[in-house]
Order: sequence, then C-alpha cells, then structure tokens
Amino acid sequence: MFPGPLLSKADGSDLIKSTDKEANEMTFFLQKWKCSWSLLATVASVVALISVAHLFLFPLAPSLEYFSMGQGQKTCTPINASIRGVDHDGKNLQPSLDLDHRFPADSHKSVVYHGAPWKAEIGRWFSGCDSIAAEVSIIEKIGGKDCKNDCSGQGICNHELGQCRCFHGFSGEGCSERLHLDCNYPSSPEQPYGPWVVSICPASCDTTRAMCFCGEGTKYPHRPVAEACGFQMNLPTTPGDPKLVDWTKADLDNIFTTNDSKPGWCNVDPTEAYALKMQYKEECDCKYDCLLGRFCEIPVLCTCVNQCSGHGHCRGGFCQCHRGWYGTDCSIPSVLSSVREWPRWLRPAHVEVPDDMHLSGSLVNLDAVVKKKRPLIYVYDLPPEFNSLLLEGRHFKFECVNRIYDDRNATYWTEQLYGAQMAIYESILASPHRTLDGEEADFFFVPVLDSCIIVRADDAPHLNMHAHGGLRSSLTLEFYKTAYDHIVEQYPFWNRSSGRDHIWFFSWDEGACYAPKEIWDSMMLVHWGNTNSKHNHSTTAYWADNWDSVSSDRRGNHPCFDPYKDLVLPAWKRPDVVSLSSKLWSRPREQRKTLFYFNGNLGPAYEGGRPETTYSMGIRQKVAEEFGSSPNKEGKLGKQHAEDVIVTPLRSGNYHESLASSVFCGVMPGDGWSGRFEDSILQGCIPVVIQDGIFLPFENMLNYESFAVRIREDEIPNLIKILRGMNETEIEFKLENVRKIWQRFLYRDSILLEAERQKTAFGHVEDWAVQLLQLSEDDVFATLIQVLHYKLHNDPWRQQLAHLKKDFGLAQECLIRTK
Repeated sequence: MFPGPLLSKADGSDLIKSTDKEANEMTFFLQKWKCSWSLLATVASVVALISVAHLFLFPLAPSLEYFSMGQGQKTCTPINASIRGVDHDGKNLQPSLDLDHRFPADSHKSVVYHGAPWKAEIGRWFSGCDSIAAEVSIIEKIGGKDCKNDCSGQGICNHELGQCRCFHGFSGEGCSERLHLDCNYPSSPEQPYGPWVVSICPASCDTTRAMCFCGEGTKYPHRPVAEACGFQMNLPTTPGDPKLVDWTKADLDNIFTTNDSKPGWCNVDPTEAYALKMQYKEECDCKYDCLLGRFCEIPVLCTCVNQCSGHGHCRGGFCQCHRGWYGTDCSIPSVLSSVREWPRWLRPAHVEVPDDMHLSGSLVNLDAVVKKKRPLIYVYDLPPEFNSLLLEGRHFKFECVNRIYDDRNATYWTEQLYGAQMAIYESILASPHRTLDGEEADFFFVPVLDSCIIVRADDAPHLNMHAHGGLRSSLTLEFYKTAYDHIVEQYPFWNRSSGRDHIWFFSWDEGACYAPKEIWDSMMLVHWGNTNSKHNHSTTAYWADNWDSVSSDRRGNHPCFDPYKDLVLPAWKRPDVVSLSSKLWSRPREQRKTLFYFNGNLGPAYEGGRPETTYSMGIRQKVAEEFGSSPNKEGKLGKQHAEDVIVTPLRSGNYHESLASSVFCGVMPGDGWSGRFEDSILQGCIPVVIQDGIFLPFENMLNYESFAVRIREDEIPNLIKILRGMNETEIEFKLENVRKIWQRFLYRDSILLEAERQKTAFGHVEDWAVQLLQLSEDDVFATLIQVLHYKLHNDPWRQQLAHLKKDFGLAQECLIRTK
C-alpha cells in the first residue's frame, strides 16, 4: 500500500464574485468575554489606544465594533472551553466504519471517490472518512513583533519573528546595509568584461540587482542592455547559422549612437523606430520583467507571488507590502491590519484580546479563532533569497513563472513547464487549509523555488555558480541545505518528527535526486518519480544537472523518489482556450482514428534530434527504431511502422488535436520527466507509460490500471501488438476514466486565483477564465490536499505524534492506529 492524502475540492475558489456582495454577506465575530469591572477600565484603555491608531491608520487596526464585553467575572476568559489541549476523539461523528465491506473494490482493484479510481485502501478511507470530515476550531496567531528601524524602508517586517526580509541589494538586521552586486566577473586582459555570465554588462550596472541598463547620459537610461545587446556581433562561418557574439568587445558606438543611420538602442525613439525612421540593433530586446514593447517603452505589471494579494506593490518579483501586512505574497495580517481586509482563510474569525495588553501598552499578538478543515499547512516565511529575490533578480521575464502581463495588464500564461511550483505555492498560500499556528499544523511547507535557482544559476556572479564547478545540481542542493539550517535554527517544529511532516518541492528534471541528506525523511513533491530500482544514476543528458558527482557527504545515498512518502505532481500546462472550449478531453472512441501517437524529439538518428545517445535513457530512440513514421537521417522508417501509428519528431500543426484524435499516447522521459502524460490526459487520450521504475503523477495513490497502460522497456518491440490485443470494452473503460479524472492534472485553483485578481483589479474576464469557471471537479491542488489528509491518518510514523492532543474532526475509526 502506498500512503498519500486527499480532500474534497479546495474551497476558497468561489471566484469572480462581486466584492460588494461579499462585503454585505460577510460577518466578523469577536469571542464574547466576561470580565470583572476591575478589568473593564484596562480593556477600555486598550480599546482607546487602538481607536487612536484607527483614526490615523484606518483600516490598519481593529476598531471598537469588534469587541463585546460582559461583566461579573474576575478575569477575562472565553465563554467556550479552551481549544488547544483538549482531546477531541470525534467518537460522536460516526458510530462504526466497516470500510472494507462498505466500499468494495471493483474489478480493477480500485475504489472510486470524487469520480477518481484510487488504490482500494486509499479510496475506502476517502469514502468513509474524508467524506465526513468536519470543521474544527483553530487558534490563529496574528503577529505584532516590530523590526529594527522598520527595515529602513528597504524590506518587509516579519511580524511573527520580528525579522526583516530585505529587498534585492540590501542586507543586515534592519536592511540598512547596501550590497554591491556586480554584473561582471573580474576582468583580465583577455576578457575585459570577465567571463561570460547572463548579467555581463558593458554599460551601466544596477548593483542592487546585477542588471544592465543604458544609464545616465542616454535618452532612455532605464532601458535594459541585456546580454548580447551591448557586444559586437560576428557573421557566422557557415551560411544560415546565427551570428556569433564577441564577449570581449563592447558595441558602445552603436548602442549609444544618436545617428539615425546606425543601429542604435539607448537613444532610439520608439515612435520613430516603428515608423522605420531610425535603425536599431536587432540583438537588443526587452527581456526584463515589468516592461513590454520592442523598446521596453510600455510599463506593465511585474509577476509576484499571488500579485501581493492586494496588500502590496510588486517590484520586479518582490512584494513590497503595505503597512500591517507581510509574507512573500503580503497575505499575512499583523495586529495593525484591519480585520475587514483579512484573507478568506482567516474569516470569519473570533478575535481574542489578551489579558496583559495593558502592561506593555502595545499589541504584541492577537489570537483569532477560525473554523477550518484539516489537513492544516504551515508555510514558512523564509528569507527572500529562497523565493522573492530569485524572482526580483531574474534576467528573463519568462524564467520560473507561469504568467506575465501584456500591454493591457491582462494575464499571459506561459508554456513554462516548471510553473507548477509557482502554482502550488500560490494555492497553498491562499488556501483555507493554511494555518499561521505551527502547533496546530499537520504539515509544514518549505517554499524554496528551485525552478528559479536552476534557470538563474548563471544569471549573475553573486549566485556563486563557479564555486560549484558549473553544476546546477550542486548549487541547488546548497540552497535547500541552507533553508534547512534556517528553519532548524529559527523554528521549533522540525525536531518533533525529524522533518517527516515537512514538504519540499523539487521541480527540476530529476526531482529530488539531489536533495541534501538532512531533509530526505521529509515528503518530496516532484515531477520525476525515479525509485532508482533500474535507472540508479543521473538520467539527464545535460551535464550541468548531473548529480552523480555530488558527494555522498552532502547528498547521502537516498533514491530520487520514495513512493511511501513522496508524491509526483503534474507538470504545469497553460489553460488552452481552444482545447477547453472544444472539449477535446471528451472526444469519443469512434472519433479517435490513430491507434498510437507520439510527437517529440527522437534522438540523434533524426535531423535536429538530441545528439546524446543517453537522452531519454534511449527509450524514445527504441520506440522510433521500431515504429517511426517519419524518415530518419538514413531515410528509413521504423521496422514495424503502420498506418495508424504515428511516432514522429516533426512538429504537429495542431498538437492537441492530434492527441485528441488518438486512442493511446506515448509517455516517455526526456532529460528526466516530460509533460507527455499531462498532454495525453488533458486531451482524453489513454497514456502508455514506458519508463521502468519511475512513477508518474499521483501513481502511488490513483489506480493507474483503470485509465493507463504500462509497458516495460523490454516490451517495446511488442508495444503495438499489446495495444491491438486490448478488447474494446477495456479501451472504453479506460477512456471513460480519463474523462472523469482529467481535471486532476490541471492547476485550476491557481489559475482561478489569478482570474479573481484580474476581475477585481481591472474588470478583465478573459476567455480562459470563462472556460475554467465551468469546471467543477477536483484539480491538482484539491488532489494534493486529499492526499495529505490521507497521509495524516495513515502514515505509520504519525503514531509518535499521538501525544499532541488535536481535534481532527473525524470519527475515532478514521484516526491513525497501529497497523
């Protein structure tokens, strides 16, 4: 049995509702207090203090109407019993749960819950337990600690810890130290601008971010001079090849020219250039975020986590939060915030006034009692070098994010496969399953954005890639190890389970293969479920990501994936309006004329193919050798090519349509994982998985026999024979299940959070939002929450936490037990 958790659809997605209606319907509660007259004056003085702040800072402080007092007791205590510390066993919820008999498995050994076929034991627990989970009362801690010098205006105060989170280029306890981040490595006579790095700059370097701009003295000083823009170009030696950049010779005469007949950049007027009255250097473009247009002349929204939740300004990827708010996405209220503006996952709340407020004369913390369903996730507010600074300092706007913004500030979704990390992070931060109280948390999410670390590894000298010998795998491991050191030093939660209730996301090609040994007992979210049972070494054909040479003193000897504790998540796929509106996922069997389909890189035997024989671990090459439908370099087709079998490297004119016209679609690795499984499922095609010992999304939880086919690598010559041998009843059964579960491979929750932001800020309701609002089944995030719920009560190690008295909102039979 493979453990895993689940829950019903992530609520909090009542999206694109009228905010006016919401305001009218929403009620805020304060717990009623019974106080002696001797304390009444004290509370009144506190309220007066708050009211003064309210006059000047509204809506930053709670106001009088939230407080209700009675009389007659000596101390201020809640009418209801204390929440924390009471053992709620939930026995009254369900008298008896005979799950095995109540929820029998079907002929494929699955139990269906919320339309999905789960492994039998998991599906039974969902059907009998997840389905009856009740809300419980949770005390959320609203922080009020101050930071040194209010972070000097160069950072955000974490009011839980009283620590500053400094903007790019600033450091120190109060963010008062200005860093000097060079764009260039040290120079030499042979390399006057140093060795190549993405930030290499012959013009004006912004040393707070290591970014290159035109600089003072030019007409457009803030126009980027990104990478090749500032250097001389040489013609290629072979006709048709791209120009070559000479990184030793600056091209300042051109980029700084004011001569209309020379290819300039920093003084080129966009209007005249568009009218073809001025020349410009073609190698110069607008790579940095927050700018659009051929000449970076259009300011647009930058991309931040949850766009700062409406409580801050996005400055190039770092949220500059409004007073009273903090967190990576400005979603955490402090005691200075207005309860009216608290996020949905903290509402409605009963706010408790501490007895000792009068002693300090200031608000330190407030307790807010909120009703929530488990599992509850605590999200570490890590120092920004693990997330916000990686976003703020990126040199290419498409790196590590799943969206940017157009000239209307409307959302433009990207094809960035690694965008799943941003999507999950945003969903957790905005989820009703989030908690600010680590003592009540069931899981702890550690938000290290490795998708940014790896794509930015050679962005600038301060990222220190040289110290790792050019290995991005080694650099990434170091980031995770440093994050581990931070949470162990700053927080008390790691040691209570040796980190087993902690969650880390490794989004890159080989997932958690290069996780530091210190965190391996935690749960890993990955896209690459390699158990190393067969492929027990680095499978990437890209040397910089290879982890074989990473020392076991740092990495340990763990596998890349452990199906008993880890989970494979789907890759990011942008919402495709045509596919959704055409309902390609629902296309019936009779309209699927192609038996087997695969379109992608097939290796060195084909023109333009990857040259490495190790690419795809040789799997795609073997399939092409047998069933290739396009001629290779020698003009040969596959040995068993057939009319209704397509295996080709030639780009399809309509890829999604081709998938939707096929019964079976190939799922094979690339440099580690690929997005082929998601492509298949989202277009209603039965996935045929060919990668031994490597798990696919949710495979240790869902019953893959109900909707997919697995072919061993040594069975590749018999692939088509096996598929033709399947009877129509089985094929229809699998197609029907694909139609039921396809939404579990779509990041709808995160996408609709963005739809709501666009609706609120600009009134935009784009076509993709209209299509996704029509969907209602569980998506990726809902599935993750369900899996976590299951793991909370079925992972055997949880027995060691049985002494923590918590209300789980479940029947006794559903809770963790010795097995």
